Amino acid sequence: MPNAMMRTPPALLLALLVVPLVSPRVAHAQQAFPADSTVLSIIKQRVEEKRSAGIVVGILEPDGRTRIVAFGDPGPGQPPLDGNTVFEIGSISKVFTATVLAELVKEGKVKLEDPVQKYLPSSVHLPTRSEKQMTLGNLSEQNSGLPRMPTNFHPADAANPYADYSVQQMYDFVSGYQLTRDPGALFEYSNLGVGLLGHALSLSTGQSYEQMERKRVWEPLKMTNTAITLTPWMKQHLALGHGDKGEVVSNWDLPTFAGAGAIRSTTVDMLKFAAANLHPERGKLEEAMAFAHEARASAGGPNTSIGLNWIIQHTGTNTIVWHNGGTGGYRTFLGLDPSSKTAVVVMTNSGGAGADDIGMHLLNPAIPLTPKPVPPKQRTAIELPAEVLARYVGVYQLAPQFALTITLNNGALYAQATGQGMIRLWPETEVDFFMKEVDAQVTFVRDAQGVVTQLVLHQNGQNMPAKKTTAP
Repeated sequence: MPNAMMRTPPALLLALLVVPLVSPRVAHAQQAFPADSTVLSIIKQRVEEKRSAGIVVGILEPDGRTRIVAFGDPGPGQPPLDGNTVFEIGSISKVFTATVLAELVKEGKVKLEDPVQKYLPSSVHLPTRSEKQMTLGNLSEQNSGLPRMPTNFHPADAANPYADYSVQQMYDFVSGYQLTRDPGALFEYSNLGVGLLGHALSLSTGQSYEQMERKRVWEPLKMTNTAITLTPWMKQHLALGHGDKGEVVSNWDLPTFAGAGAIRSTTVDMLKFAAANLHPERGKLEEAMAFAHEARASAGGPNTSIGLNWIIQHTGTNTIVWHNGGTGGYRTFLGLDPSSKTAVVVMTNSGGAGADDIGMHLLNPAIPLTPKPVPPKQRTAIELPAEVLARYVGVYQLAPQFALTITLNNGALYAQATGQGMIRLWPETEVDFFMKEVDAQVTFVRDAQGVVTQLVLHQNGQNMPAKKTTAP
């Protein structure tokens, strides 16, 4: 599973989703949630360690009662954090997209097996492979064959990177893209794919994505402070997003990829959404939500599968159905335990360290809290001649649709991840390089003849090898 989040370029290997690598553990029956004072101590420590500016935790008890605990900095001039504070929920938007998809399926208006092409203008030509067309289900199961991000994504404003990406650009990219595997063959998390899904559903209903979600989900559930376009009230109650260094950062706008990450909401509203997801007996909308929870395909990790955009984590005999999100200044989590009818919402106004572990830990105490990370090592750059740097120029394949392109420009080495901006590599030794904008390093590997054959990307505690394929 990907272990990265979409943040402001030029950060490397980042996407709207952050997936914690949860190992299978001995199952524990759902225990009572800890007292508010215990939850407060957890989030207070997290804020005091400067791992988040502020955190709001919402808890849904088995009997339907809710509790909300908040602590931290809402940003200059904003009211104190509480259950009505507004956050960007990022990729949790994807399960709202899946909810509408499931409802339309239940109403017989679309089918999961329908080719996506059916819902797009005739001028758009989605790629096929082995005579297989990508379906609505493929987009929601994250196995359409489309890459994580389009390669024609070049934001004019790094502080609001999706704002200027147009529908026509998306059409141009998908029409010219060649699939490298059959639709349905392999899980690969794709913001592009779910953005396209939200767009196709919008076209099928004749409504904007926001209108569609409001009519079908937010209004029926009385989610009065959930929207894409901030109302005056929502602006007044918005927690200002913060970056890695604690600075206030811009909000993100995702007009084309709305279905992948554009929604803003409150903890109170998200608990209403969580409760509806746990009670299919309440009505047709809730039945559709339960349908979206059904496991349909592998999500690429052990004991992990995917429904309609929902990630399904099996820990022993327990199952947690969840999703998370991240934008430039926010990280969020929504987790459900269907067997106990409980849920946890975690909202933060920091784009750095996430709080998924808090949500998982509250749902299953056997899943530990993540300790405070060790501060990045202080690194010193050295000088290397251009002829040495030139040996490293090339394309290095990290995943089927994700590569690092290494280039040399004016005596400096640069790395560019697929769909992202360039970032300079600073030499620490002849083969070891580091980045100043993000805590990531690259080691180039040479064979016995001194020929560079691969690199290893060191980031987020992982060492990811990438074979050198071609010159750029």
